[in-house]
Amino acid sequence: MLKYILKRLVSSIITIWFVITITFFLMHAIPGGPFTTDRKLPPAVEQNLKVKFGLDKSLGGQYETYLVGLLHGDLGPSMTTEGLTVNQVIGNSFPASLKVGICAILFSLIIGLILGIIAALKQGKFLDNLCMIISTIGVAVPSMILAPILIYVFAVKLGVLPAVGLDLPSNYVMPAIALGLYYMAFISRLVRSSLVEVVRQDYIRVARAKGLSKRKIILKHALRNSLIPLITYLGPITAGVLTGSFVIETVFGIPGIGREFVQSISNRDYTTTLGVTVFFCAFLIVANLIVDLLYVVVDPRIKLED
Repeated sequence: MLKYILKRLVSSIITIWFVITITFFLMHAIPGGPFTTDRKLPPAVEQNLKVKFGLDKSLGGQYETYLVGLLHGDLGPSMTTEGLTVNQVIGNSFPASLKVGICAILFSLIIGLILGIIAALKQGKFLDNLCMIISTIGVAVPSMILAPILIYVFAVKLGVLPAVGLDLPSNYVMPAIALGLYYMAFISRLVRSSLVEVVRQDYIRVARAKGLSKRKIILKHALRNSLIPLITYLGPITAGVLTGSFVIETVFGIPGIGREFVQSISNRDYTTTLGVTVFFCAFLIVANLIVDLLYVVVDPRIKLED
């Protein structure tokens, strides 16, 4: 397994390098720059800013400087947030995204598993149809529509939940639902289809023939094997949710990393955009590696090849 992990680490480093390279040159190919504003800066001031942030060098020189800094763990200074480095921007914004993301993942996993199991056990019946209707709504309604609806109903009309901020535990309810509903719907459908297929296997028929209860068959035998497709989907979900959603963070006033990322693109803040991209890429790779290792835990028949 150690050899497998080392091979994955090497391929991960190459992947991150490709992402950095593509992002770097694409950003510099976009018209404008971090100091292009509605009010044109004096040429001398603009030149001094370029020298300060190394933009006076050739494109190849800037690329080399960035890679050297990255090897030392330095993502560079933010070009639009004075006095802050990109490391500090990520460090300040990621905790908020992390808290909301964990709540959203728990919501999507718990509710998605429950709906999927109920739908599979009651296949073709009323509860199955009801669970699938809920899942369809979750997939069909985008978060940009769902978030304002939740605020209008639960914050404005009913007044039971706060609309913005993360000061209280109740602040996490609506962002978690808005961010996790789509994933919950997908998980419920995935679990249902996987569980329906598993319960038709021969070993489940043998368990029934031995007189085991339906609940024991599902929970002890069928559910574990039906979770393998869910684990495959869990890696990208975790990385995507935990690194923030611009729409959700904007609507609910959450100072998360998703909002910082989109703002950095709008402001042509090269270093922040690159830094968040590297962070997201590394997070996704680590999440997928953990998922691969979880395969062995869920299904001992799966062996990681060296």
